Parts: sequence; C-alpha cells; structure tokens
Amino acid sequence: MIGQIEAAFEQIDAASLEEVIFVDDGSRDNTWKEILAATRAYPHVKGVRLRRNFGKAAALQAGISNASGNIIVTMDGDLQDDPKEISRFLDEIRAGSDVVSGWKQVRHDPLGKTLPSKLFNRVTAKVTGVSLHDFNCGFKAYRSEVFDNIRLYGELHRFVPALAYATGFKVSEIVVQHHPRRFGKSKYGVGRLLKGFLDLLTVVTITKFNSRPGHLFGGLGVAVFSIGFAIFLFLCARWFGGEAIGGRPLLLVSTLLMIVGVQFTLFGMVAELIVATRGNRDPGIVAEIASSDGRLPVKPIGARAEL
Repeated sequence: MIGQIEAAFEQIDAASLEEVIFVDDGSRDNTWKEILAATRAYPHVKGVRLRRNFGKAAALQAGISNASGNIIVTMDGDLQDDPKEISRFLDEIRAGSDVVSGWKQVRHDPLGKTLPSKLFNRVTAKVTGVSLHDFNCGFKAYRSEVFDNIRLYGELHRFVPALAYATGFKVSEIVVQHHPRRFGKSKYGVGRLLKGFLDLLTVVTITKFNSRPGHLFGGLGVAVFSIGFAIFLFLCARWFGGEAIGGRPLLLVSTLLMIVGVQFTLFGMVAELIVATRGNRDPGIVAEIASSDGRLPVKPIGARAEL
C-alpha cells in the first residue's frame, strides 16, 4: 500500500505530499508493526492506533484530527482503490470543489453487496439532494475546513458529502477504478443497509432541523393532535346522535393523541430555547470576506470586528 502511494506521488508535485496517515482500527494481526516500520522508513508517514475496533467513522475522525494538510484524501486499506488516482481528486479540489467523492462505476463485488448499495445510494441521493452515485465509496477528498464543523461518529462517514452540502460546500464526483478485494472481508449487506437508513434519518434531522427543532417537533405535535381531535369530533357527532361513547376505546385514544401532540409541541419549544441560548449557532457558514484592504480572515458569526 505504501509503495503504491509513493509511486502515485511521483506524478504529483512534491509540495502536495505533506503526510500519509495510516489508522489501525484495533486490528489483531501485524498491521501496527507494518505501520511502525513505515514510519521509520518514510519521514512523512504517520501511524494512529486505536485501542480497539471503534468502526470506520471513528478511524477516519482519528486520522483527520491528526492531519495537517489543507486537502485530505481518504481511502480504504484493502487495495480496492488505486492510489494513482489521488492526483485526479486533487485536480478536482483545485478546480473549486470542497468535497470530491469517488464513484465505483464498475464494481468487483458480489451481488449481495452491490444491490443493497445501489438501493441505499438512490434513496440517499433523493432524500439529501446530493447527486452522488456512490455514498459508500471510501475514496474521497476534502478541504480540511469541511471538518471544522462536522464530527464523525457512528456510521456517519458515508454521509459527509450530504452534511457538507447542507453547510454550503461544493460537492462533486469522479469515476474511479475498482479492483477486486485482496485483503479482508466485506461486512456490507442487508443488516448494514437497515442501519444505513436509520443513519439517514439522523442526517436528515441534523441537516434540516439542527437550528429549528421546533419545526420538527411542532409539526409532529400538530399532526398527532389533529388526528386525536378529529377522532374526538367524530365521537362527539356520534354522541349528539344519541350513541353512548363513554365506553368506546376511541375516546381514550383521541385523548391520548391530543395529550401527546401537546407534549411534542412543548418539547419543540424547549428545544428552540436550547438552540437560541447556545453559543456559535451558525459555525462555518461564511466562506471568505473581502474589502478594499484585501481578503480578511473569516470570523465566527457573532464575533465583533476589531476597530
């Protein structure tokens, strides 16, 4: 892997290579020994070892947190991605993109992995509005400022383009080569697909209701209350018609729905108060500032200018 990356950077301006970071996510083989040997052989190679297997998102976050470059390229260590294509990602970043995602258009994976992946990608693209064909591709490039306001946890690593897009970053995609797996075993399948859809709900909540939770809980509250109130009106009409409704379960259901609806709405109001009183509510939304003196450093929203 290291040799392939070194060969790739022979075709790239030497100034582009600041460091190569390998993350050992709690492996039980000789991975860490190989990484230590690489750090001794190559001065620009770093190694990060996690105490146990925390998952891909945590491993990526550990690597990104220890990166010092302005452009960060991530790729899996199973040699299915070709390091020689790093230069294409860098070109796309320099052309103006903030996030560049790889698209394994021709895949060398079993059908049990490709079909769930295609379904997941189509649904995710539709829901998030990000026109990518392969959210699961680990071969990506980012400007480092993308991660100033995005923290990876759980399984959110595949949703970084969607999270970045929601913040206003430019997201693009390039087709990459995909080689047959040489090391390790894929764990992607139906189980991971279901977890992916649950994570998608998390992303939708983060991107659409992070600064306005009252819209989410208030909308749910109004909907639930309306259903309960409609049932109550139906029962009232029956009661005025001479029918006894005291023993009908629908009366209890309507009462509970209206109570739950009010609780949802009140919960949304409390959430709005929390959002209104927290600091740094709109981090990273300003890309740059220009004046007659030239470009000025970007300051967080709410920070006072020095006079």
